[in-house]
Amino acid sequence: MSVLEVLKTEAVYVWYYFTVQLSQIYLYWIFGMIIGSLISVFAKDKIHGAMRDLDTGTGIAGIVIASALGIASPLCMYGTIPIAASFSKGGIKDDWLAAFMMSSILLNPQLIVYSAALGTTALIVRIVSCFLCGIAAGLLIRFLCKDKGYFTFKGFEEPKSRDTDPNMFIRFLKNLVRNVKATGLYFLIGILLSALFQRYMPSELMTALFGGNDAFGVFMAATIGVPLYACGGGTIPLLRGWLEQGMSMGSAAAFMMTGPATKITNLGALKIVLGRKDLVIYILFVMLSSFLTGMIVDLIV
Repeated sequence: MSVLEVLKTEAVYVWYYFTVQLSQIYLYWIFGMIIGSLISVFAKDKIHGAMRDLDTGTGIAGIVIASALGIASPLCMYGTIPIAASFSKGGIKDDWLAAFMMSSILLNPQLIVYSAALGTTALIVRIVSCFLCGIAAGLLIRFLCKDKGYFTFKGFEEPKSRDTDPNMFIRFLKNLVRNVKATGLYFLIGILLSALFQRYMPSELMTALFGGNDAFGVFMAATIGVPLYACGGGTIPLLRGWLEQGMSMGSAAAFMMTGPATKITNLGALKIVLGRKDLVIYILFVMLSSFLTGMIVDLIV
């Protein structure tokens, strides 16, 4: 068989895996974008208003609420930081801001819908672990920093909303189009990478690396989450394929935490409000949290 024929044959195999993956998860992607746009247009202000209305005497309960609101917020990190800056000006405490920002980095309504493609167990693990990580971040700031200011929001102003068209339906459509442009390419790249892994990565190797419910697999998953993560929608096909090939749920949980938390654009934004030293501490916190989460998940699931 000639080289050209071999390449054509391999292309057919990859195309087959690509189309199978696409057929299995494209509805989650579409539904996720619709939900994300609906929340951005119709519920975002109410979610952020609830954060502003938190009673200053709420105490630790405010951290729990702030973490939940961070997950409900549809903004990316570059949108979250200016909002957090406006919260800070309004008197919201740094421990609440830490919980809100941490959970907002890790998860949003659109990503929740995407994650449903991984199965009920993975979805529950992702929601609970991100929620608890937000709470943990808030508690650390509360008890370690006391009354000291932690974040630096100088120069940040609340972003002007682009969802301003007087026609609500047109406003929703414009947001949806922006959503498609922001996630579509990454989604297709993720499916292509998943197809390549399925074709050329033996399931035995995947199980050896990320299966077995051991510390090595969880650590490996947490580590590769740093360079491989680009977009939440793009990692779902990869995770789905890896889970089918033998990745443990704990390893998947670790990847789902380190990926968005160490995404290069998120780190760039966080460096501005944390500074270099605290950014290193943040990364160490994320790595340790993801590792412990993965180990606990593998013990439970």
